Amino acid sequence: MTVAFIITGLVLFMIMGIPLAAVMGIFAMACVAVLTQVPTQAVFQQLFQGSEHDLLQAVIFFIVAGAIMTKGTLATKLIRIGQSLVGGFTGGLAITSVLICLFFAAVSGSSPATVVAIGSIMIPALIKSGYSSRFSVGLLTSAGALGIMIPPSIPMIIWAVVMGVSITKQFMAGFLPGIILGGALILYSYIKARKHQWRTKSQLSLTEIKDALKDGMWGLFMPILVLGGIYTGIFTATEAAAVAFVYVLIVEMLIHRSLKPMDLMPLMKESLLTVSMLLFIIANASVLSYYFSVDQIPLRIADFLLQYIDNKYLFLFLVNIGLLIMGCFMDIVSAMLVLGPVFQPLLLRFGIDPIHFGIIMVINIEVAFLTPPFGVNLFVASGITKKSILEVAWSVLPFMLIFYSVLFLITYVPWISLVLPSFFD
Repeated sequence: MTVAFIITGLVLFMIMGIPLAAVMGIFAMACVAVLTQVPTQAVFQQLFQGSEHDLLQAVIFFIVAGAIMTKGTLATKLIRIGQSLVGGFTGGLAITSVLICLFFAAVSGSSPATVVAIGSIMIPALIKSGYSSRFSVGLLTSAGALGIMIPPSIPMIIWAVVMGVSITKQFMAGFLPGIILGGALILYSYIKARKHQWRTKSQLSLTEIKDALKDGMWGLFMPILVLGGIYTGIFTATEAAAVAFVYVLIVEMLIHRSLKPMDLMPLMKESLLTVSMLLFIIANASVLSYYFSVDQIPLRIADFLLQYIDNKYLFLFLVNIGLLIMGCFMDIVSAMLVLGPVFQPLLLRFGIDPIHFGIIMVINIEVAFLTPPFGVNLFVASGITKKSILEVAWSVLPFMLIFYSVLFLITYVPWISLVLPSFFD
């Protein structure tokens, strides 16, 4: 009865148009006050504690670093490297786009930032080179979603906080799925390009490759510095995020000279607004999770579901269906914060590794970024291309089928997610 009351209340509040973060906070406080004997002071303590986790500092630094990279020239120099290596082959420009999205993802951790930084340059370049507008927009909107699969990833950091798992292992788990997804996009791009004879006239030039590598060496070194530092244990994920911020700042302001001190204020303002919104969601979600733990909601839901679900494969299938539907109407990162504690006892009972399940959640988030009516990447791509949301959504449809296929593969072959983290046991 309590669970039905909570779900009904949350849905009604959301239909009224109240932001999800506020819904979670208000509803959690009401539930604690009415349905438990817990003092209300505990709610405010939890609200504070939910946003002071050390790992959340990494989210802040990665968001600011991503904003600086988007405004600076690192993306442009990385694109030149990719173009010099594969640009002259059939579909080379499209393949370059995916590769650069993969690489940019390894230093930004943000899907919308990847779409803005790479899409604003590569979509016009693809169209100018003869690629269809629909394919170009769909490819960059979709490939930008790789920003949260290839470490460092902001949703992965949040999942590690919620589930209490190693952020290093969670990062490692994203590599193979990210490469598989990127490879699938590259294969599709090559097939389409070969069918329509899309290719540029540029030829492979060792001189151009050498010049491009020299020009973009600072961008190439960044993921080595950040990820290498994490995996070798030189610094933590939080320290790595701070290093990434300082490194990008030095490169863009002192070496590339693409930013001036006066450019930083708008960047910081925009980043702080994003960070504040995210921390507000996390803090309110932590209050709702606190109520769940006090009233043993996850265990009660688990006991109820186990009456009808008798194996983990059916459970995973239903979870994916539920998340894909949910992604059409709400922020999946918020859902991750709320559903994490709910899923935890079910994962334990079915013997599902939370790190593997985290990758399933992240791929569902990627799909949610591409799903109307609230897909973030759709709005970002619409803004940089001046096309309607409907046009952009139609352009990503073939690519969403690729995402669904990879999601199915990752879900039922956990080895893909867990083989690299196993080396850290």
